[in-house]
Amino acid sequence: MFTRISLPSLLVTLSLTACATSNKQSSPEEITPGAPVETTAVYDEAQEAPALAEATVAQEKKSEDYAPAPAAEPTRQQNLDDNLSVADAPEMDYGGATTAASTGVRRDMPMPTATPMAPPRVTMDSKSAPAERAKVKEGRYESESMVVGGTVAAGGPASVSMGYASPPPPPAKPADIEAPYAVAANAEGYTNYGVNPMTLTEKDAQSTFSIDVDTASYTISRRKLQEGGMPPVDSVRVEEFVNYFPYSYSAPGKESGTAPFAVHLEAAPNPFAPSHHVVRVGVKGRDTEQVERKPLHLTFLVDTSGSMSSADKLGLAQKSLEYLVSQLGEEDTVALVTYAGSTQVVLEPTSADQRTKITAAIQRLTSGGGTAMGSGMELAYRMADKSFETGAENRVIVLSDGDANIGRTSHDEILAGITGYAKKGITMSTIGLGMGNYQDTMMEQLANKGDGNYYYIDSYDEAKKVFGQDLAGTIQVIAKDVKIQVEFNPEAVLAYRLIGYENRDIADRDFRNDAVDAGEIGAGHMVTALYDVVLRDGYRAENLATVRLRAKPPGADAPAKEWSTTLKGGAVHSELASASKDMRLAFGAACFAELLRNSPYAEEMTYQAVYDIVRAASRGGKEETELQKLILTAAGYANQTVKVATR
Repeated sequence: MFTRISLPSLLVTLSLTACATSNKQSSPEEITPGAPVETTAVYDEAQEAPALAEATVAQEKKSEDYAPAPAAEPTRQQNLDDNLSVADAPEMDYGGATTAASTGVRRDMPMPTATPMAPPRVTMDSKSAPAERAKVKEGRYESESMVVGGTVAAGGPASVSMGYASPPPPPAKPADIEAPYAVAANAEGYTNYGVNPMTLTEKDAQSTFSIDVDTASYTISRRKLQEGGMPPVDSVRVEEFVNYFPYSYSAPGKESGTAPFAVHLEAAPNPFAPSHHVVRVGVKGRDTEQVERKPLHLTFLVDTSGSMSSADKLGLAQKSLEYLVSQLGEEDTVALVTYAGSTQVVLEPTSADQRTKITAAIQRLTSGGGTAMGSGMELAYRMADKSFETGAENRVIVLSDGDANIGRTSHDEILAGITGYAKKGITMSTIGLGMGNYQDTMMEQLANKGDGNYYYIDSYDEAKKVFGQDLAGTIQVIAKDVKIQVEFNPEAVLAYRLIGYENRDIADRDFRNDAVDAGEIGAGHMVTALYDVVLRDGYRAENLATVRLRAKPPGADAPAKEWSTTLKGGAVHSELASASKDMRLAFGAACFAELLRNSPYAEEMTYQAVYDIVRAASRGGKEETELQKLILTAAGYANQTVKVATR
């Protein structure tokens, strides 16, 4: 039971994954905190096929534009504040940006200063002995606690046996790019999609969006932090931070029937506000052990223009592709196309068992010239069409810095010529490389509209993760055009805010409009979304929300199906510490992203608090340990003090 408190609110987490276990799912009526929830098909397109007004009608955005709203039409956040009797708050400053506290709308927010700073200082508490102080000077501090923040102490940065104190040293700089291909240091391209505002359920009880399995934003931010500065605010997308990490959700069992997903619900108090709760809704699809491995017909499209000449671009692309080829089987094929000032077929579709031939073609690649991405894309899709096989996974994989400067240069123009191939079932993944002139918006939108996924590879280890550990999810689609619609019960929920997914919004009316494109989920993928929900005072409703998923099976012209699950009040823990580590890790990762993007909703968050949440949720895995280090690094650049205690 919930305790009656004034204006409680709820932070809802939606998680989608595709993994395999044999755990039995509990029914929605019998849900216990942290337990999975069975999904039941309630809508079958093949049987019901509702009439739609216009299949191609423009999507109706629910969230306002993020420019200041006209005075005559108050924003949803203002409406919410009026309902909550909150006085108009003064303008607040977040790193130089003007943010109206009463609207929750961020306006003209610049990126934080990215001036390289020295690693954080390590100091002892008052009980530290002189001998321990000497250890800090010598860079070997091992006491039970320390403090990180500010500047470096005299004598140089210290290191800690846990490895959390000092940020890792910047990697060696890539080789200089010769003119005329040198680029300005801040010639990178990112898009600020704003921050979703609060929405009153009495005006709109439904929230609809496309799933997103991309992770590029996290790895871009990781590289920026490790190389000496904060990531650009516009580069931070909350959902891509949360979705980077593996979780332990169980896969659908026999009781789920034909449903490709199993749903999991969990809730606990939010530590940043006494009246808030964090809720996780996990959706997991079948893994590779449950899904037959399809043949892969891959076409590599590699940018070999002059801007790709550094080791962290073309050099890393070559190593990454060689590793990917080593993971393929004899039933798979590989083709290789390049583009610079002109395009070239380097390798016709070739069986993956001819590994020596494929590797030799990859190793012959050299850089030089302009960037005719549009022409290269057309040639790659024509090559993919040559090896197209119905029932197989047919995909173009683009490796580039996203900088197009010859011919068609926008993602809309580039994709205009390949829509027919996409409808046929040839999908596209984009792999981002390098910095300096990197075009994140181009690479993300190409993947979004190419029915694929988007990754940024900043190291060979990340390449092995994307093309090895996560290969099935990267390449093999188990459901396409996956949409989520959360309908909140107005009797229990006063208002809600979707955290992240700002550029994935879908009009509520288009949830069942299967002509409206949405994201894809591969085998083994996990997806998480977060809501901030305000509960009504003294609510007594048993059901808080209904979560619906709608998706099509892979293949052309496959009919969509729909599943639903109910979020019940009994799924709430009494404290965050008793929630699962999955839930706490997802929440911590989201809060870290909110801090990095200067979200107006992160006012009560600190790096110390976020670090503590992530550390307590960690199982000791590589990704979780790395996240803790990044939080400490960002805290130093933000001039915040973080106390780190040994276990």
